[in-house]
Amino acid sequence: MLKNKNSRRHFIKQTTFTILTAGSARSYAANEKLNIGIIGVFNRGKANLDGVKNENITALCDVDSNFLSAQSRNFPKANQYADFRRMIDSENLDALVVSSPDHTHAVATSFGLNNGLHTYCEKPLTHTISECRTITNLAREKNLVTQMGTQIHAGENYRRVVELLNSNAIGKVNEVHVWVASTFGGQPRTKGSYDAPNNLNYNLWLGPQKKYTPYHPTHHPFHWRQWWDFAGGTLADIGCHYIDLSHWALNLRHPSKIKVIDGPKPDNEYTPQSLVVDFHYKEIGKQPKTKLRWYHGKSRPPHFSEGILPNWGNGCLFIGNKGMLLADYNKHLLLPEKDFKDFQKPEPSIPKSIGHHQEWIEAIKTGSETTCNFDYSGPLTEVVLLGNIAHRTNTPIVWDHKKMKATGQSQADEFINHQYSKGWEL
Repeated sequence: MLKNKNSRRHFIKQTTFTILTAGSARSYAANEKLNIGIIGVFNRGKANLDGVKNENITALCDVDSNFLSAQSRNFPKANQYADFRRMIDSENLDALVVSSPDHTHAVATSFGLNNGLHTYCEKPLTHTISECRTITNLAREKNLVTQMGTQIHAGENYRRVVELLNSNAIGKVNEVHVWVASTFGGQPRTKGSYDAPNNLNYNLWLGPQKKYTPYHPTHHPFHWRQWWDFAGGTLADIGCHYIDLSHWALNLRHPSKIKVIDGPKPDNEYTPQSLVVDFHYKEIGKQPKTKLRWYHGKSRPPHFSEGILPNWGNGCLFIGNKGMLLADYNKHLLLPEKDFKDFQKPEPSIPKSIGHHQEWIEAIKTGSETTCNFDYSGPLTEVVLLGNIAHRTNTPIVWDHKKMKATGQSQADEFINHQYSKGWEL
């Protein structure tokens, strides 16, 4: 444990080193365990708990008492909380894992960062762009170790794809297609008045949301992803995984124009079941102007109907002037295959990951780098949120990322800037 850190420093000084974080020195012995607090212990929370379980799980926080009770059997020494603000105030933590619904990410993360806690947050990093910018800047200011939960980034397949693109295997890439078959949203809530179950503290579940949304069975524990009040649907959720690959490989960051190509009429309540969005990136360094087209639901790239692609349900297609590279989470393929029959792939050069969670833990203890820190993940999150804004405003977005403004489009402001319930402000 890392409780009473100051009093222990002399005793362990022969086996410790110092990392500067949040403006002060903290010492960590090589074999010490971090005190970690967990916000959200079900769904992704369970997976994230498993990723950090070899550290000292000091406290568990969840608004659902049933989930807390179930996890307490696995971590009987962990204190239990319903309100993460109380947990962070009360516990002597070193680090925080945030796995609650999207609309609470920014407040939970900022509360942790402002209290000097290294933070791992599920994707997307935040619910709105203003939150994303605040959290990204705050993490940099506090000099804390951060990681967003795009765990596919740690896989070997993504590394090999990045190496192929960096080796100029398919030449200059200026077009990318990204698609997923899975989808959230598209249907309104069923009518009726519902009471929240006794095991759920619904007011805390709503947390920072300024507008009170009456309880509905789809809000908890999973289907909140389809409602604008709490999340950003398929694009915000799965987009962080698949667009991550193109951002990493091509060094993409801030699109200058975002335009919806196909999709349903925007609804104020639920996220779209299908959507096609173009993201246009300006030339940066050696990377030429690039168009990234996103699809979810039934829509897929035209290359399928042309018989060019194998029938992969989800994927990312890079189009270069020498060929194409198709990838998903676990595999990749150079196309046309006949043109690459004798191609010699480059030797692996990107180091093997020790695991997405372990990478974060190791960085806290040793000062090494994480690959999905908030400086990287913040712009990635902004991209998926911008696609949703283009859909919700039903107009192309000309984006000035430095000013955080949609140029000449004041109707976008309400989706860019966040409003909070009293007592939950960043």
